[in-house]
Amino acid sequence: MLFFALPQSFLQMNTIFVSILIEALPFVLIGVFIAGFIQMFITEDMVARIMPKNKVLSVLFASFVGIFFPSCECGIVPIVRKLAAKGVPLHAGIAFMLTGPIINPVVLFSTYVAFGSTWEMPLYRALGAIVVSVFVGLIIAFFYKGDGLKAFDAGHRHSHESLSIKEKIWETLKHAVDEFFSMGKYLVIGALIAACVQTYVKTSTLLSIGNGKVSSTLVMMALAFILSLCSEADAFIGSSFRSIFSTSSILAFLVFGPMVDIKNLLMMLGTFKTRFVLLVVGSVTLVVFLFSLLI
Repeated sequence: MLFFALPQSFLQMNTIFVSILIEALPFVLIGVFIAGFIQMFITEDMVARIMPKNKVLSVLFASFVGIFFPSCECGIVPIVRKLAAKGVPLHAGIAFMLTGPIINPVVLFSTYVAFGSTWEMPLYRALGAIVVSVFVGLIIAFFYKGDGLKAFDAGHRHSHESLSIKEKIWETLKHAVDEFFSMGKYLVIGALIAACVQTYVKTSTLLSIGNGKVSSTLVMMALAFILSLCSEADAFIGSSFRSIFSTSSILAFLVFGPMVDIKNLLMMLGTFKTRFVLLVVGSVTLVVFLFSLLI
């Protein structure tokens, strides 16, 4: 009886909350296992050999690496966290974090299908992600001073080279579990906030103010932040707005969402220093907005 006495809005919020978790958890699991693998099998020497020393080249290199990693934004923060702990410069790590959830084949193909099996929107989306990643990476490389990682990451830099393969696999699983619980709490809190906002902030309210090109772009970026969709699924939601919004504003939705949403923001705040996160989010917001106005 108590269950049926609950308000309908609360039940709706609970449904959205559970659906976000179900959608995101598989990608978080993939991300933490990759992070565990990096922790145990990737050495600082390997990173030093692969990563270009030049700041501009390292940002460009990291911006395109995401093509080979089919990771959602839900699981990419722990990967970047481990890469940074292994010596990858933050400007390169962030460049990878911004493009990885967008330019990988899985996301581009889902975008292709969602937009009527045409390549216009997937190509615009990939281009937008790379442009934003390069600009934000360069802003961090040349204007941010200091270590953006929170202090607890410094303790994970010891070597595991003396362990056997079996021991490394076991340690990888242990690191993945630790990382999952470390990042998982931010996912749960973010999913709950996103569900509350989706339930109690009406989409129609946002749509009513999105008339001009500038306002519609800002509305779609706000919607991307609020909905907190996984990048593998957001194209189908974005395509549903084609009769209401312009191509440029929908593009802003598809580029901004995988880079900055509620759950991802909380994960970043749990990993990076607040000042650094504000720089990343502010830079991404500005560059996405300007890029979409040019399309």
